[in-house]
Amino acid sequence: MAEIIVPELAESITEGTIAQWVKKPGDKVEKGEFIVELETDKVNAEIISEEAGILKEILAEEGDTVLVGAVIAIVEAGDAAATPAPTPAVEEAAPAPAVEAPKAAPAPVVAEEASSTERVIASPAARKLAREKGIDLASVSPVDPQGRVRVQDVAAHGTAPAAPAAKPAEAPKAATPAVDESRVTVEKMSRRRQTIATRLLDVKQSTAMLTTFNEIDMTNVMALRSRKKDQFQEKHDGTRLGFMSFFTKAVVAALKKYPYVNAQIVGNEIHLNNFYDVGVAVSTDDGLVVPVVRDCDRKNFAEIEDAIGGLAKKARDKKLQIADLQGGSFTITNGGVFGSLMSTPIMNGTQAAILGMHTIQKRPIAVGDEVQIRPMMYVALSYDHRIIDGKDSVGFLKTVKELLENPEDLLLES
Repeated sequence: MAEIIVPELAESITEGTIAQWVKKPGDKVEKGEFIVELETDKVNAEIISEEAGILKEILAEEGDTVLVGAVIAIVEAGDAAATPAPTPAVEEAAPAPAVEAPKAAPAPVVAEEASSTERVIASPAARKLAREKGIDLASVSPVDPQGRVRVQDVAAHGTAPAAPAAKPAEAPKAATPAVDESRVTVEKMSRRRQTIATRLLDVKQSTAMLTTFNEIDMTNVMALRSRKKDQFQEKHDGTRLGFMSFFTKAVVAALKKYPYVNAQIVGNEIHLNNFYDVGVAVSTDDGLVVPVVRDCDRKNFAEIEDAIGGLAKKARDKKLQIADLQGGSFTITNGGVFGSLMSTPIMNGTQAAILGMHTIQKRPIAVGDEVQIRPMMYVALSYDHRIIDGKDSVGFLKTVKELLENPEDLLLES
């Protein structure tokens, strides 16, 4: 038999939620085959079977929260078709002795456990938790009919006598006003959405966030893009020239000019980043994620467009890895794709600033002594005032504006 165990995905991830089982008990599985999807705070992970055989038992249902190291399923090696009858026969013959076993077994089992906990069948996570709590594994009553001790059994050990306390635990539900389901649709928050909510609130509460605005005349960028897009696409094997590469290049140039916008606070220190890893916010069905485009100062327009397109596809397909989301020094978010005219974006994690792009809208503006209709975009820079002074924030945004209104200058910055 082989255990399907929740793997370690990253140092900061200690648990996840079973999102979907793609196999059910009795199904045949191949070695390396994807059998369950796990939703974590950051990404969805596909857990595979390390053995070929039959999925014998599922130990955690969809929606259950499971710890890293927990056993969530059992795969029986070999082809179940070869031994269909013996398996149920053995299981049906076992119940009578199994009922009596707990009465006769405690003394010898405890004696054996006193010398070695290895005699007790338990998951790695259960052993770890037992060590931390100082619990003798032999004294834990497993729910598993085969006697396997799981982390849930260890966590519940010693709490059985306090069963009446379960009623007070239900009190909050009773105190909550009843919901009229004919008028209100109740939807459980996903783990991802809960994490997003918590982190955004943390940023608001732990930083001195301020937002400054400007507007950009997009006439020249749009004209340049219109003239060059076909040539660009042909030269770069189908890669399309979008606005994001222009904004990313302008941001990198502005970050070099105003390094405190590319910094972060670590304890009582300010860390000025000498790299330009730009996070690009991507909206998915599960919420907003911010994959990171690495070394944007070393990439050309086509490489930036390819990187953004590839990460956006991975996000929509739920294929992002933890590494795709870590280490960004600055973020760009584009609410304009949804029609937003103006917003105050919230900073991402420990970063010091975020640039918000918005929809392009034709407006009358003064050009010299004339009023002309131009395609204009409002841009917003939200920043941590603890690190960044108003002069630097305004100067940063003004630099971005000037480079985008004179896009040929971006070529000199590349």
